[in-house]
Amino acid sequence: MTRLGALLAVLIPVFLATSGMAHEIRPAYLDMRETAPHEFAVVWKVPAQGDMRLGLYASLPKPCIEKAEPVRLIVNGAYLERRTVACAGGLRGGEIGINGLKSTMTEALVRIEYANGDTEVVRLMPDAPSFTAAGAQTSIEVAQTYFLLGVDHILSGLDHLLFVLALMLLIRGRWMLVKTITAFTIAHSITLAGASLGYFSLPQKPVEATIALSIAFVANELIKTKPGERRLSESYPWVVAFAFGLLHGFGFAGALKEIGLPQSDVPLSLLTFNLGVEAGQLIFVAMALVLVRAANALNAMPPAPARQIGAYMIGTAAMLWLIPRIASLAA
Repeated sequence: MTRLGALLAVLIPVFLATSGMAHEIRPAYLDMRETAPHEFAVVWKVPAQGDMRLGLYASLPKPCIEKAEPVRLIVNGAYLERRTVACAGGLRGGEIGINGLKSTMTEALVRIEYANGDTEVVRLMPDAPSFTAAGAQTSIEVAQTYFLLGVDHILSGLDHLLFVLALMLLIRGRWMLVKTITAFTIAHSITLAGASLGYFSLPQKPVEATIALSIAFVANELIKTKPGERRLSESYPWVVAFAFGLLHGFGFAGALKEIGLPQSDVPLSLLTFNLGVEAGQLIFVAMALVLVRAANALNAMPPAPARQIGAYMIGTAAMLWLIPRIASLAA
C-alpha cells in the first residue's frame, strides 16, 4: 500500500461524521413465543435515545387480542413493550407488519417461535414492511436471514470496520494482510460462538467501551511508526488482530443475543450469522483495496504523511466513541 491519501480522504470523514452512531443502526425486533395453543408472549423492541424512541409500531393479525395491559419501559437504549395476545385460529395466514417502517432507513426483525418448536424469522425493510406468517420455515430460509443479518451488522458496525481499517494501515504486504484478517476472523468466531452458546460472557457496555479503546490503541501504534523502525504491532499485526478479535467477538455476540437464536437451529443460525459477518468484512476490505489502487493511480499523498493523518483521525473517532461509552457505565 503505497498511496493512502485518497483512501483516507474517502473513508475517514465517513467514520467521523457518524462517530456517535456506532452500533446505533439497530433493527427493531418483534419476538413472539407461543406459550399455549394460539396464545403468544410478545416482546416489541425499538431503538431509543433517552426518552425518545423511533415511531415504529407492531401490527398483528386482526384476530389477535390483548389479554392484559402491555408493560412498557425504556432500558439499555431501547423501548420495550411486553404483552400477551390470544390469536384465534393461530398466526398462520395472518399479516404481521411494522407501521412507520416505510418512512425510516432502519429494518425490523420478526421472530416467531411456535409451541411445536418450529421457528419463523423474517427481515422487514422499508420497501417491504409486512409479511404473511407461514407457520414454519425451512432451515435454509432461517440460514439466509441470519446470513444477511451478519452482513448488515458488520457493515453498519462502524467501530469494527474502523478497527479493520486501522489494521490495514499498519500492514505492509498482502500476505501479512491475509494472516491478520484470518487471525481476526478466528478470534472473534471463537468468542462469538462461545458467548452465543452460553459458555462464557462479558457485560456488553464494558465490551463496547473496550472495543473503542482497541481502535485508539492501533491508532496510537500508527502515530508512533518511524521510518526504518518496526514496532511489534507492525511486525506481528496478526497478534494484535487476534487479541482484540476475541473482544470484538463479544460485541458480535451481544448483537446476536438481542436478535435471538432459534433454539431448533442454533448451530445453523450461529454459523450463518458468522459467515455473514465474514462476508461483510471481506466486502469492506475489498472496497478499501480498490480505493488504495485508485489512490495509486492518482499519485496521491505519500504513504507516511497519509498514515499519520489517518492515525489522528482514527484516534479522534475512537475517542468520540469511547467517552460516551465510559460515561454509560456509570449510568
